[in-house]
Amino acid sequence: MAARGVQSIEVGGQLLQALVRAGKPMPLKELAQAADMTPAKAHPYLVSFQRLGLVAQEGDGGRYGLGPMAMELGLISLQQHDPVRLASQALEGLAQSTACTVALAVWGNQGPTVVQVVEAPSPLHVSLRHGTVLNLAQTATGQVLAAHRPRLEVDALWRAQGGSRIKEWHAQLALVSASGHAFSDEGLLPGFAALAVPGIDAQGTAQWALLAVAPRAQWEKPADRAALRALLVEAATRVRRQLGWTSELGA
Repeated sequence: MAARGVQSIEVGGQLLQALVRAGKPMPLKELAQAADMTPAKAHPYLVSFQRLGLVAQEGDGGRYGLGPMAMELGLISLQQHDPVRLASQALEGLAQSTACTVALAVWGNQGPTVVQVVEAPSPLHVSLRHGTVLNLAQTATGQVLAAHRPRLEVDALWRAQGGSRIKEWHAQLALVSASGHAFSDEGLLPGFAALAVPGIDAQGTAQWALLAVAPRAQWEKPADRAALRALLVEAATRVRRQLGWTSELGA
């Protein structure tokens, strides 16, 4: 049985949601239309929201935008939501839904570093452990993080790992960035392949990545690979929304 709520709050909340989606102040008529209500109905809600500091108006009769209390709530929310913790919570469900070993990796001092692993429902014997540092160019995780990190930082690590042919390397990163994911065949160990998607912050930088590892046969059908990718993207997008990074991942 669903918990009982306060309908007037939910109705008024549509105005706040409309302001968030717009990302800019809006005139009363335009804001009311975006919230699917009349200006006469929207105005009393906006008056109350102004008193609470959730909404601010630009002068008399001006546009409405989010107010100081909304900004404070956003900052507190960011402080309480750790991206790594939120992304880690997605791993168990991903392992079950994909039948893959899944992991969370972050960009560490030595490059892409695995921070958590959840094994597949059936044993795969994947040599992937907490603290494993992944090769930048040869793994899907390395590529997907590198494609969304500062170029100077990435190139320095790439050269330290023996990379050459920098134009080809940059072309590969451009492809990964455009597709929103990376795929590597036997990047971790023979007979296995991996797919990774990035966790991109509000500035467009990948702070973490979700990866799925499975026997190569599990990736051979394009439809199966697309379905697995969709599950990873969905999980990463859900975490980004929890953090207030609302844009979608990948194409």
